[in-house]
Amino acid sequence: MNVWENIKTTFRRGDALVKLIYVNAGLFLVLKVAVIVLKLFNQPGLPLYSWLAMPADPVALLHRPWTPLTYMFLHEGFFHLFFNMLCLYWFGKLFLTVYSERHLVGLYLVGGLAAGAFYALAFNLFPYYEPLVHASILMGASGSIMAVITATAFRLPNMEIRLFLVGGVKLKYVAIGAVAVSFFGITSHNGGGELAHLGGALTGYLFELMMKRGKDITAWPNRLIDRIANAFKPKRMKVKPGKANPHRKMTDAEYNMNKAKNMAEIDRILDKIKASGYDSLSAEEKRKLFSQGRN
Repeated sequence: MNVWENIKTTFRRGDALVKLIYVNAGLFLVLKVAVIVLKLFNQPGLPLYSWLAMPADPVALLHRPWTPLTYMFLHEGFFHLFFNMLCLYWFGKLFLTVYSERHLVGLYLVGGLAAGAFYALAFNLFPYYEPLVHASILMGASGSIMAVITATAFRLPNMEIRLFLVGGVKLKYVAIGAVAVSFFGITSHNGGGELAHLGGALTGYLFELMMKRGKDITAWPNRLIDRIANAFKPKRMKVKPGKANPHRKMTDAEYNMNKAKNMAEIDRILDKIKASGYDSLSAEEKRKLFSQGRN
């Protein structure tokens, strides 16, 4: 089995977490190859990222309405992708110990959409970001990942994980630390990304809060995914049972099968006569015995 077959098998057999990582990595590789090919023909490749990244400018967003979805799978640099996927894997595994794969996919999507909305609203609401609105774009899965981290931390607050150079740390402190870092970074050069982190974190908290109340905010994206998937599945052919033709001549196989069935029934009736006498037969059994005697 070659490398490509191994990749396809791993993707097909993998859980939702593996599939999310594969989608992120796959899009990264496809875009990198596309940029290289375009450069070979002296064509700019960066517009591909702008076409998929989410703009803060409302007018640009109206012209690219797909970007609130595509941005959360988009990474320009290798280390940006690597560390995001590493965090998604770590915390996604913890999340799956208490929730289903459908919850993970749903929270990834809802968290990413909320993170993008939080970023766009803040950039258009606060005067500090006004000079940056027209040139700012958002890309990366970190908003979605923050939703997973926060939801897991609120569900398993006292679970300890071991961090390099730190040792054992409870999940609730990891989440608090991540939110604090993002809050104090909203006026940095990556202010848009930090705002998205806060939006994702808020979504993770709301997810856990609503789940305790019996409401699942990730149900609607999963229903939508199911509808899209079912739309592309081949429809099963329905065969209506037709009426048998009474005048059709039986095949040899059908004749032999019917004859064997009749003989088995006659044998049963004869055994009954031996055991209980002729008078024990029902009217239908007497009719069948009489009919067989005439054949």
